[in-house]
Amino acid sequence: MTRISRRGLLTTGAAAGVLAASGLPLRAQAKRGGRLRCGLNGANSSDSWDGRTHSDLFMIASSQGAVFDTLTENAADGSLKGELAESWDASADAKTWTFNLRQGVTFHNGKSFGADDVIESLQLHIAEDSKSAAKPIVSAITEMKKLGEHQVQFTLEAGNADFPYLLSDYHLLMYPAGQIEEAIAKGIGTGLYQVQSFEPGARMVATRYPDHYKGDEAGFFDEIEYIAINDNTARMNALMTAQVDAINRIDFKTEALLKANPMIRIHEVTGNQQFTFPMLTDIAPFNDVNVRRALKHSINRQEMVDKILLGHGRVGNDSPIGPANQYFNAEMEQTTYDPDKAKFYLKEAGLSSLDIDLSASSAAFDGAVDAAQLYQASAKAAGININVVQEPADGYWSNVWIKKPFCACYWSGRATEDWMFSSAYEEGVPWNDTQWDREDSERFQDLLLEARAELDSAKRREMYFEMQQILNTDGGLVLPMFANFVEAISNKIATPETVGNLWQMDNARMAERWWMA
Repeated sequence: MTRISRRGLLTTGAAAGVLAASGLPLRAQAKRGGRLRCGLNGANSSDSWDGRTHSDLFMIASSQGAVFDTLTENAADGSLKGELAESWDASADAKTWTFNLRQGVTFHNGKSFGADDVIESLQLHIAEDSKSAAKPIVSAITEMKKLGEHQVQFTLEAGNADFPYLLSDYHLLMYPAGQIEEAIAKGIGTGLYQVQSFEPGARMVATRYPDHYKGDEAGFFDEIEYIAINDNTARMNALMTAQVDAINRIDFKTEALLKANPMIRIHEVTGNQQFTFPMLTDIAPFNDVNVRRALKHSINRQEMVDKILLGHGRVGNDSPIGPANQYFNAEMEQTTYDPDKAKFYLKEAGLSSLDIDLSASSAAFDGAVDAAQLYQASAKAAGININVVQEPADGYWSNVWIKKPFCACYWSGRATEDWMFSSAYEEGVPWNDTQWDREDSERFQDLLLEARAELDSAKRREMYFEMQQILNTDGGLVLPMFANFVEAISNKIATPETVGNLWQMDNARMAERWWMA
C-alpha cells in the first residue's frame, strides 16, 4: 500500500498537488463495450439508495462503485485521488480545508453539480434522526462554507490530517441539492452508470452515462447487472454455469472446483479485512475486563486461519489496525491460545466457569458458524461454555449486530488508523460494536483525539501503537484472523494489474475499473 506522509503533505502545503495527482495510469489496453454481470452477497430486502444505510458489498458496489460519487476516492494502489473534488489544501494546523470541485459535472437528471450539493449531502448525516455510520465524520465539521459555485471550505473542531481520506467513505454519496428525496428514491447520482432498474435485495441494472466527466479513463462496460446471491453455493454455481461473470467471497471449501474450470481465475488480495467476535462491554459479563481477557485466551487463532480461511489470511491480535495500515503495530506481543491463562482471568472475575451465547450467521462471514463452533470447542478447556446461536442471514446486521451481546462480524478495515478507530471505537459512534467508551478506557479516547490532530508522524505512530495495545489487552474485540479478499472471475473479464485492497471486488469499483477481455 502506498505510504503518504501526511505531515510532509500538510507542512509543505502540497496536499492538493500530491494527493489529487496520485492514482493509476490510464488503461491503454482497456476497451469499451460489453456487459458485466456480478453475483454478489451482502444484499437485503431493505436496501435503498440512501447511503446512510449502506453496510455491505451489494449496495456499496451499486452506489459508490457505479451510480454515485464521493468527493475523494481511494485508488487501487492505496493512494488518494480526487473524484468530485478536483483538489484541496489545508491550513497549517489541518483544521481548515478548502476543496475545489470539478466543473462541468452533471447528475443523471441533468442538474449541474456544485457546492450546494456537497453541503446538503453531508448535512444528511448529522440530521436529528440520522443513524449514519459516517455521522462522526460529518459531526466533526463545525462549519461548511460555500466560497463559490465550485469551492467549499470545511472548518473542523480539531485538526485532522486524514480528513480528505474520510470524505471517500462510501456513505458520503453526493446527491442533488433540493432533490435528495427523489435521488434516493430513483438512484440519481453523478456516477459512471445510470440506474435502469433496481429491485431491493435482488437485482440492479445500470447503463453507462453518456459524456461522463471521467471520459475514457474509467467505466468501460456499456451495461452492468448486479444480482444478489447471498448463498455461497448458489453464487459459485452461477459463475460455473456462466450466469454471471464474477463473484465475491468464494467458499474456500469449493475453491478447487473453481480452479479446475479453465474459464475461471481466482483473484486474491491481501488487505485489512477482518473476521471478528465483538462483545458489548456495557453488558454483563462482558463489562468485566477479566472476562474479556479470558475469552481472548480461549480461542485458537491459528486453527481458525487453517480451518476457516484454509490459509487465505493471517492470525489477528485483537486490534482492527491491519497489515495494510501505515501504523500497524507488528511489535505487539501475540495473544495466544492458553486455557490456563483464560482460567486465571475467570478466577480474577470471581468465576469458576462461564456460560454465554454467541450469535453467528453466514451473513457475518463465510464459515462464521463453523468458526463459532471452533471457538466453542477451544473454550471448553478453559471452563467457558459457549452456546452457538445460528441466526438467519437476512436482517443479521439490523437485528443481531450491536443488538446481541456477543456475535460474529466482519470489517473491511479502513485506509487510515483514525478512520478505523473513529468508525468503531470512538465513544458514542453508531457502529461502535463493542460499546467501547471512556468508562472502559479514558486513555484510549484521549489518544484518539490527540493522534487525529498530531501532524508529526513519529508521535502519531507512538499513539496508534499504544491504542492498539489497549484494545489488545482490554478491548471487547476478539479478532482471530485477517482474511484475504478472494474472488472468482470469468476469463471474459479483464482486470488491471493493481487491484484495490480496501474493500472486496477492487474496492467495490469493478464496474469502473474492469473491462471485457
